[in-house]
Amino acid sequence: MNNDEYIKLAEVEDQMWYFQSLHQRAIAGLGLGGPALAEGPFLDAGCGTGGFIKRLVRAFPDRRVEGIDFSPLACELAQERTQARIEVASITALPFAEGSFAAVTSLDVVVQVEDPGLAIREFFRVLRPGGRVVINAAAYRWLWSYHDDSCQTRHRFTRPELAGLVEAAGFEIERSTYWNLIPLPLIVAKRKLFRRASDTSDVRLYPRPVEALFRWAMTAEEAWIEQVSALPAGTSVHIVARKPTVSSP
Repeated sequence: MNNDEYIKLAEVEDQMWYFQSLHQRAIAGLGLGGPALAEGPFLDAGCGTGGFIKRLVRAFPDRRVEGIDFSPLACELAQERTQARIEVASITALPFAEGSFAAVTSLDVVVQVEDPGLAIREFFRVLRPGGRVVINAAAYRWLWSYHDDSCQTRHRFTRPELAGLVEAAGFEIERSTYWNLIPLPLIVAKRKLFRRASDTSDVRLYPRPVEALFRWAMTAEEAWIEQVSALPAGTSVHIVARKPTVSSP
């Protein structure tokens, strides 16, 4: 992303409905039922300005959390807003040894690199056996708009496309779903039918009733995903996967 977008992100990500829902969904993914997470620290790969790291630290106070981002400005802002160790680095070349982390999160970042598959293989490499990855990515190439241009998005995925990259890296998928389905018609209308030449990204705070309505919609979606099934469509793809444990000889 360009620097203006990082500054906007730092100003709104603690309050905007989208980031509140995304962060809550990612934290829930880390705590999915099944085998306990491997011991060790967490990595937020593409941490932006640190909003999700703040949530991680509150949700998992017993874990050390680290972050990397390609943008020096983002790292500077994240360092100001968190107590985590933050490094300037790319998700396609993580500066960590194999098996360094118990969990890796990467929220809306693999869409910004030339080779998303390489980034996902890097997540696999730095995870410990039994470690979990949570990946969120923009959905549908046909939804490309001014928002992607402002955020320097390079890819949008269908759920099978992103799941294929995750499985090809060696992960076992535990959850794979679209989300942000309820607002999809409004987002399509805004980005395709009513766009303006001055539009940048949709990262901003909306009036309180709108924010509340979208938060309610995300709560309803999460309940459906948890209790019924994956969603059939949405503006994002969300995947939770685990690195297989090493079999005993």
